[in-house]
Amino acid sequence: MANASAAQFGVHSEVGQLRKVMVCAPSRAHERLTPSNCDELLYDDVIWVDVARRDHFDFMQKMRDRGVEVVEMHNLLTETVAIAEAKKWILDNQVVPDQVGLGLVNEIRSYLEGLPNRQLAETLIGGLSTYDFPETHGGEMLKLVRDGAGITEYLLPPLPNTLYTRDTTCWIYGGVTLNPLYWPARHEETILTSSIYKFHPDFAGKVNVWWGDPTVDHGLATLEGGDVMPIGKGNVLIGMGERTSRQAISQLAAALFAKKAAERVIVAAMPRLRAAMHLDTVFTFADRDCVLIYPDIVNTIEAFSYRPANTPHGFELHKDEKPFVDVVGEALGLKKLRVVETGGNAYMRERTQWDSGANLVCVSPGVAFAYDRNVYTNTLLRKEGIELITISGSELGRGRGGGHCMTCPIIRDAVDY
Repeated sequence: MANASAAQFGVHSEVGQLRKVMVCAPSRAHERLTPSNCDELLYDDVIWVDVARRDHFDFMQKMRDRGVEVVEMHNLLTETVAIAEAKKWILDNQVVPDQVGLGLVNEIRSYLEGLPNRQLAETLIGGLSTYDFPETHGGEMLKLVRDGAGITEYLLPPLPNTLYTRDTTCWIYGGVTLNPLYWPARHEETILTSSIYKFHPDFAGKVNVWWGDPTVDHGLATLEGGDVMPIGKGNVLIGMGERTSRQAISQLAAALFAKKAAERVIVAAMPRLRAAMHLDTVFTFADRDCVLIYPDIVNTIEAFSYRPANTPHGFELHKDEKPFVDVVGEALGLKKLRVVETGGNAYMRERTQWDSGANLVCVSPGVAFAYDRNVYTNTLLRKEGIELITISGSELGRGRGGGHCMTCPIIRDAVDY
């Protein structure tokens, strides 16, 4: 593990040995999910939190058993807010009039500054409701908020989607993006992750930021890590669909090319569907030359490629004429990718994809994690020679994410193609 901590941060493939990864355990934020707010918080149902915690711990332990250094976001944030400058930066950017209202900024800030570090970290992720906040601090403004909205009102929003650490930041080769997320329910997440990279002693001064700033409004330029895959040989796949926009992709491509961090950005143009919210919900790598796909979506993807060019914006864009999977294989120098489809009839394929059956995460070439419930597809992968390690997805998957979504790789080896 010491080697992973000492190594330079960077993710150089989708399947090379995973050495360091950030996850976020189910927490108080998930206890805030109710039937009336789960849609707004991007969950399909409330979850059994104790079972989700147990299953997530099992996932972390199985990765550690494979030699991966696993760091957990609550722990990292606790260590980050212990630094006075970091705590001030987070509160300066989260406790603002636009979020909490003019009459409560000072009171909420004072209350949060007085919390122990662990409790503050749990509150920043888990949310602060009007009923958590002591009446002695809030005065008439707090009474107005409580009486007007009741339990649905939060002074700081709960962030249950922090479970899916993939989205908030993406490590692309030797640097990282700090992503402006699509849905309002997730906007605060990037502030917290950025604070870890900016101030935590393990990261401070060691992080190259390619693009993104959580203190700036990026408008329509939204980017989420489930759409981004640095596959190797200077190539980056980016899905353009429900949550990642062309405005963000073009800016990221220009930034990567300007810093010579990538040679080609392959855009996967997908339909804007909740079921296919990210590229990694329909397409993931199982081995250096093997991919798992949900064919009903992947076979309709149109591929476009950005490459560096001597133009005012630093790139040129061309449509790729071949099918998406073939474009990816050729970019890696392979004659053909082995393809495993989420199998069965149309009903089974759709159910499997909804249950994150295409959302594999590799810990090394040919060794991947998958939810146990997708038995048919898992069998097809094993027949292709993939070693699958299964985890329970009955509760963890209710926000529509699997092992790939729940992991933010920080150090991953390249693959020799």
